[in-house]
Formats: sequence, C-alpha cells, structure tokens
Amino acid sequence: MSALAEETRWMDATDQAALVANGEVTPSELLDAAIERIEQSNPALNAVVIEWFEHAGSVAADPDLPDGPFRGVPFLLKDLYTSFAGQTLSNGNMALKEAGTIDTADTTLVSRFKAAGLVIAGRTNSPEMGSLPTTQPLAWGPTRNPWNLDRTPGGSSGGAAAAVAVGMVPFANASDGGGSIRIPASCCGLVGLKPSQGRITVGPVRAEVGLGVELCVSRTVRDTAGLLDAVRGPGVGDTVIAPAPERPYLEELGADPGRLRIGLLDHHPRGGFLHADCIAAVRSAASMLEGLGHIVEPAWPSCLADTTLQQKFMALWATTMAMAARGFSATLGREITAADIEPVNWVLIERARQLSAVDYAAAENAVYAFRRALQQWWADGWDLLLTPTVSEPPIPLAQFESDPEHPTAPMRRGGEFAAFTPPFNMSGQPAISLPLHRNHDGLPIGVQLVAAYGREDVLIRVAALLEQAHPWAAHRPAVP
Repeated sequence: MSALAEETRWMDATDQAALVANGEVTPSELLDAAIERIEQSNPALNAVVIEWFEHAGSVAADPDLPDGPFRGVPFLLKDLYTSFAGQTLSNGNMALKEAGTIDTADTTLVSRFKAAGLVIAGRTNSPEMGSLPTTQPLAWGPTRNPWNLDRTPGGSSGGAAAAVAVGMVPFANASDGGGSIRIPASCCGLVGLKPSQGRITVGPVRAEVGLGVELCVSRTVRDTAGLLDAVRGPGVGDTVIAPAPERPYLEELGADPGRLRIGLLDHHPRGGFLHADCIAAVRSAASMLEGLGHIVEPAWPSCLADTTLQQKFMALWATTMAMAARGFSATLGREITAADIEPVNWVLIERARQLSAVDYAAAENAVYAFRRALQQWWADGWDLLLTPTVSEPPIPLAQFESDPEHPTAPMRRGGEFAAFTPPFNMSGQPAISLPLHRNHDGLPIGVQLVAAYGREDVLIRVAALLEQAHPWAAHRPAVP
C-alpha cells in the first residue's frame, strides 16, 4: 500500500478536494490511491462489483476535468438506476448483468456528479431492484459489513456504505426508497441524509412522485452538505420541487439552530420488536441533544401507530418493482419471466399485476392522507423527531438468504428490521441517520432525525453540532 493511499484513506472528500486544489496531489494520484484501497479491501467485502478503472484514469488525467467543488475526488455510483453513458448497469439483476447493455446517456444526477469534478471509478453492489434492506443479490453475491463480515451492511446502498466505511472512497452515491441511504449508514457507522422529495431531480426517466430519492453516504456532515449543494435542484420537466434553501447548506455548518423542540420515539409505534441496543442508542442521543440545549420530550406523530402502514407502503413498493421489471424487459428486448427475477421480487411483481387501477389509486390516496397527517405534527410546533434508524443492530446475512420455498421471507425480515424509515419516504420529508452509538460488540447503531418537509438546513445544523460535540471519526473498522 502506497503512502498516499494510507494517508488519504480516512480523509473526507472535502480534504481530498483541497489537496487537489492546492496542487499537493493530482486527480490521477488520488484515483490510484483509491484503486489501491479497493483492490486491497474489496475481495473480503464485495462492495464494488463493476470497475471502470481505465476509464476513470482517462477522466482523472484530462486537463478539462470540471473545476467543481470536488474536483479530482474518487467516487462510486450505486448499481441501481444511475445510468452512465458508455457503461453498464445491472440493477442487481442476473439477466441484465449477463446482457451487459451499455447506457447511452447519463441521468441528470450523474451529469451533476461529473460537473462537481468527481472521478467515477465504478459501481457498488445493490440488491436486485433495490428491494431489500440488505445487499446480497444473486447476480453479484453478498456485500459484507466491514465491522463484522457475517453481518449485513444494510441495503439497498450496502455496497456504497461498506466501501465508504472501510475507506475505499470518502463518499459514494446512494439512494433511498424505503430507508436505503439511512439503513446502510446505520449499519456501517456513516452519515446518511435522505433529502426531501423534489430536492434533487431523479430525471429524466424515473418518476419524481415515487418513493425514491438520491444523494450519498459519507463519513462527515460537511461532505454530505457540500454534495447536496453541488447536485440539488430540479431537472427539466420536474413538477415536484422542494423550496430552494435560503443559503448554501455548507453555511449551515456551525450555525445556531436555536432551541429546538424535539420529540423522542424510543419504542416501536406499532408494537413490534425494538432491540435494547437501539433503545439505548436513541436515548443516549436524546441526552446529547438535551446537553446541547434542546427540549426533548417523549412525543411522536400518532399516525405512525397505524397498523395498515406497511400494507399502504407495500402497494406502492410492489408497483415500483413491477415498473422496474417492465423497464428490464425493454432493455433486454424481450419479456422477462420468473427465471429472470429473484423469487422475493417476482412475488411483488405478481402482486402488483393483480392490482387494478382503482386499487392503486386507493393506495396512493391512503398514502397522501398519511402524508398530511404525519406532516401535521411538525406544523403543530415540533422541530425534529428522534427515532432509532433500524430495529436491531446489523443482523446476520444468513437471515436474508433467498428461499424459493418461502419467497417472501426476506421481505418479511426486512420489514421487521426497517420499521422506522419507510414512513418518511411516503411523507417526502428529509431524514438523517447519524453514527452516534456502538453496542458491546462494537457494531455501529445509527439514530434518525426527521425534519419538516424542505428543512434539510435544520438537520445539517443539528448534525454538525452533534458531530462536533460527540465526534465519530475515530471509530473505524479493521481494514480487510
């Protein structure tokens, strides 16, 4: 391992960009250091599944590399819906992997990553269609958590989280349709911000009114804020557009949020299981916030107790899977079959096909009613909601293994594990997972803060203060 690869392993993207800007290293040298770290650690983790090292090398060496805020910083894209012109995308699916179809255009977000000066070196592992809160697609095999190789790194951005947690790159692209930024951030000890719906375009192909949003997983709040500044904003044709911030998100770092009124949810609102370690994590975070001068009270939106919540979410989730399958058919030039799709996802696709248009509209209306009821809690005078991010510490990968005899078992297990994140995809609100706790086994356990729609600024202010008062940067997994 070269000296530069070791020296920059735990540097965040902001510091790496400063090295390039100051002429201390070149983008090519930073990329070579990242490639060294990937080649060292990836065999044990299986985080990076598609490599573009030669192409990335030509980008890094190009004198016309865009002079954005992260010029020369190595970066990885998630293998899910992030089209990159001239490169392959499998969406975690075996048939697409084998077809090796080449994308002909960038998504709008990928073009913004490029404009920020990032050097994109490959793709990170994702479950097929991003459907589970773990990352172990049949197409690529499981990604392992660097804190314990037998445990899940979370999902669906588990490859991204494992890569960042072990220092391959300082941050990486991640997306979140039901918790897929926040869950891996919790499992791997990272910062994971799910932006407001409409904060960052998902164009030009994906539906802006869906559940999913995109950004990254990172090790520092300032990297998340800086990347949000670089890529935020609507795309052509967008009609769901979050209100523009009053100032750059980087300027929220160190800003006084005032004395906030924060509700604490330290139990499962629908009576499900919540591990003692997760209870300890959220109560410890409540004490930290009180220590910073905020008011923390046991309070939470009563609509979170709705026992039909999962049913409402799954009606939309299944339809999302069915639409993805239709896109796969178009890419492959043939109708996909059960042989092309993992059993857990085929069940969802079949369920969606049984829904009528009226059934779907009813589910959508139920979600809109839930969205209004949930957001009313913030309108009534609360600033933040504090919850666990997940219901348990990172669980064994074996508990998510595909079982054709019981195809829905991974989804049921995922619903138990990811009980606290999907409501805020339905409501469109911003939420962040912060790595503020570790259990006796050394496993990271995140806590979630949720703000009113469009108020990423509040989350970034509070997250930065927590990071300063209770720094997590010194907690690092052993490097495989």
